[in-house]
Amino acid sequence: MSLRQKAVKGVVWTAIGNWGSQLISFAVFFLLARLLGPEAFGLVALASVFFAFMQVFLDQGFGQALVQRQNLEPEHLDTAFWTNLGIGILLSLVTIVAADQIAEIFKEPRLVAIVRLMSLNFIFGGLNSVQDAILSRELNFKKLAIRSLISIATGGIVGVTMALQGYGVWSLVGQSLSNGLASVITLWTATNWHPKFKFSTKHFKELFIYGINVVGINLLNFVNRRSDDFLIGYFLGSVALGYYSVAYRILMITSQLMIGTIQKIAMPVFSRLQHDPDKLRQALYQAIQITSLFAFPVFIGLSILSPELIPIIFGEQWKPSIPVMQILNLVGILYAGFYYNGPMIMALGKPSWNLWLNCLQAVGNVIFFLIAVRWGIVAVAASYVIRGYLMAPITVWVVSRVLPLKLFEYLRQYAAPFAATGVMVAIIFGTKSLLGEVVNTTVLLVLCIAVGAIAYSVTILLIAPQLLQRAIALFRSALPQSKLKKT
Repeated sequence: MSLRQKAVKGVVWTAIGNWGSQLISFAVFFLLARLLGPEAFGLVALASVFFAFMQVFLDQGFGQALVQRQNLEPEHLDTAFWTNLGIGILLSLVTIVAADQIAEIFKEPRLVAIVRLMSLNFIFGGLNSVQDAILSRELNFKKLAIRSLISIATGGIVGVTMALQGYGVWSLVGQSLSNGLASVITLWTATNWHPKFKFSTKHFKELFIYGINVVGINLLNFVNRRSDDFLIGYFLGSVALGYYSVAYRILMITSQLMIGTIQKIAMPVFSRLQHDPDKLRQALYQAIQITSLFAFPVFIGLSILSPELIPIIFGEQWKPSIPVMQILNLVGILYAGFYYNGPMIMALGKPSWNLWLNCLQAVGNVIFFLIAVRWGIVAVAASYVIRGYLMAPITVWVVSRVLPLKLFEYLRQYAAPFAATGVMVAIIFGTKSLLGEVVNTTVLLVLCIAVGAIAYSVTILLIAPQLLQRAIALFRSALPQSKLKKT
């Protein structure tokens, strides 16, 4: 099987796992949002700030180093496993000891027990890391998809059951822990590799040289992704963070649905093409085209329809999340292409470049968030989007340094989806202005989605039919040949 066929099959199985797990996750999220209030989500979001920070140091970048290495020896795997497990146990113990101090920072004594119990996730992560890297390296995304579906479903069942029985915030804790435990069990069942009691200093150093840059990148990603949560929780409290985290959660779920499918296999595929710049460039362009085709209308559609979506799906109590969601989803246009920049830079063996790029983004986020937080969660959301667009030219320039790109050709990959999305927006706004006072909110939402989807699809067929044909061809190439012959 060729690399292209493996990559496309990887996309399909990643899509199954990604879409399935995200849809299950969203269904659970919907039920829990109905059963629990903003304060419960805010408390867990506060705890998650700390866990996201500690998670940076769990893997040591060894997972990505294992995927990127061309020559992988058994000693690399054994050394990475015992290092990650040891660090996971250490982080769990440190968290248990530091729980009181964490609660004091946020002035939330209820965090002590939550943080201590959730520290078990570090051990689960240490047990999973190498198996996950092996399957990613082999482009065996079928097993990863099955693992994801089982663990998300298990966590969801536990979380919703606990919420129905009145456990409140502990429902979210139970969901997280059962998800992690199920992930360990299914991943170890799905892989043939098991660690031997070996540790090699030589192989540790080889992985560490690459991985230390990944740790730095992950630390800066934490600042990029979590500094807003920290500042909102610290200055505005857990309730405000609950409203913000729900809107941000929708952005992340949408990102995973629209972009994560292809982005997850980008690193191993780009790594295999690192010595063929022309094929690598075409792989990047094709990833951007396909992602933009589906992501642009969804992100922008969520933004303009959030006044109808939030009350219908989550309830009237979540209305303060509406303006946050409207603003945050505007960054989706950047996500559609820029999610591939990091994997591209890493695949070409330039982790330090990605490190400095993430450093610049992190500094920008912290400055913007510090300025904005005094005006509330809507201002924080706006600062996140503004920072992203201001830094976009720098990111494109960095990518062009590792892989020569022609700016016009690069931007042309976004042109058709962008134009069709503009038509869709005009049609939806027209529908809302004409029927907003005539029909109820649910009917209006359904009509707007329908006419928006039709307007977008027709526009794509008129201005870029080859793009849609390419997407269909990619999907068909992932099917078994016997099925192709029957169709």
